Amino acid sequence: MFSLNLRGRLAEFDRPAVMAIINATPDSFYSGARNAGERAVGDALEQGADMLDLGAYSSRPGAPEVDPEEEWRRLKPVLAAARRLGGDIPVSIDTFRAEIARRALDEGADIINDISGGMMDEAINDVIVSYGVPFIIMHMRGTPATMQSLTDYSAQGGVTADVITFLARRIDELSAGGVKDIIVDPGFGFAKTVDQNYELLRDLPLVIDTLQRPMLVGLSRKSMFYKPAGLTPADVLPATCGANLAALQAGAAILRVHDVGAARQTVDLYGRLSM
Repeated sequence: MFSLNLRGRLAEFDRPAVMAIINATPDSFYSGARNAGERAVGDALEQGADMLDLGAYSSRPGAPEVDPEEEWRRLKPVLAAARRLGGDIPVSIDTFRAEIARRALDEGADIINDISGGMMDEAINDVIVSYGVPFIIMHMRGTPATMQSLTDYSAQGGVTADVITFLARRIDELSAGGVKDIIVDPGFGFAKTVDQNYELLRDLPLVIDTLQRPMLVGLSRKSMFYKPAGLTPADVLPATCGANLAALQAGAAILRVHDVGAARQTVDLYGRLSM
């Protein structure tokens, strides 16, 4: 289905991959994913994760600023656990900071996942090229603190058009700069209203077909499910699974999730439906 060059080691995936969210933060929007450590890594691997995505800086709206040293202090032991327990499983680092990316790659990380697509700290682009690792780029406007005030896409022809335009431009710029493996993320929940998230989900086949890159989809327990229903993130695993199946049917290559076992079942169901 897709392959990634992990600094000379080819990782091939013949079915959509499940990427486990490992949050080494005290303030993730989903309480069940806070302060992850070695146990969370082990649980994700036991449930069948194909990749691990480690983060130590919460990107939820209104989250407090975390300085680089604190981000690294949180991240380093979880990365060590992921490398010790995970063997050759690809380990992604969720950061927009070049220095954190560099340190993590020196400690054995394989992939960098940047919510800003390389725009908040442009030095990260040079790190990606220097280390020759895959780069996950996401669509977002502003910063986590300001993004939910930047949801007017009328001048761009709508949210889907803006997502395609931004990601296509970044693919061209990064490719010209020497980045080889680029994974795209439409950024569900980032600078998007509930209605815009659903519009984007409906338009996902167009986004994937236009960009022609592996698509990572992060729908896990998002507010687009719980806010309209008056629920909480803890209540919407069923909605997450349904939306993940829709994303797979649209052509998504990677599901980024809190609940690995449920996502594994969703991928298996999709595989049977696709026979």
